[in-house]
Amino acid sequence: MPEETAPTDTTTPAASKSPSGVLGALGCGCAALVGVVLVLVVLLAYGSAGSTDFPRVAPEDMASRAFQSSQEAYDVLGFKRTVEPGVERVGVSTENTFSSGYCYDGGLLGMDDKTVDGAYRMSHSWALDHVPASRAVPGLRRLQQHLKDNGWTVTSYREGGKGKDWDLYVQRDDGDERMSFTWFPDRDYFIGGASVPCAYDPEWKDGDIGPSGDDQTPPALGPSQRGRMPRA
Repeated sequence: MPEETAPTDTTTPAASKSPSGVLGALGCGCAALVGVVLVLVVLLAYGSAGSTDFPRVAPEDMASRAFQSSQEAYDVLGFKRTVEPGVERVGVSTENTFSSGYCYDGGLLGMDDKTVDGAYRMSHSWALDHVPASRAVPGLRRLQQHLKDNGWTVTSYREGGKGKDWDLYVQRDDGDERMSFTWFPDRDYFIGGASVPCAYDPEWKDGDIGPSGDDQTPPALGPSQRGRMPRA
């Protein structure tokens, strides 16, 4: 009887990955990572590139634009009193004032906080005392709907309920233009404000101190003679 021989194992061990293949894979991964980083840098640079690309507009014109927004809101709210320029006691008396602030450059990555020479942002603030719920509540509800219908984005709206404050915050133009309103039922006090986008003062010179426009005075704020103001 012939002897049986054990079958020969003809399989070969799996070939190990060559160093060149591993390095190639690593190279592709690193290249992809570098590509992602470059895309992020480009996007950040693009997003901040226009951050100081403000128009050249005289402060009185930007102040007028802010006032028109307040005038429109005042008419929609239905207030009938006339508020003269100025303020006696902030947070207590009536108010009708302009203010000017700095504009900032976020830098290439949006992480800086530098003021932009010659640039300013105008705001208008107003307030009424002795405003009862019968006038403030329907006025705010009407204003909230009116602004939504006319291109403003409502970022916050809170009906305070019994004894709590009522708030309305809106914006447009990617947040460059804003308005806010608050009614304090505990003291029947109503405040409003409007701010407009940054602009360069054409008359600004090197060495000028403070933001432009801080010497502006608003006209009296009251019921519009022409009805509701057009969209600024």
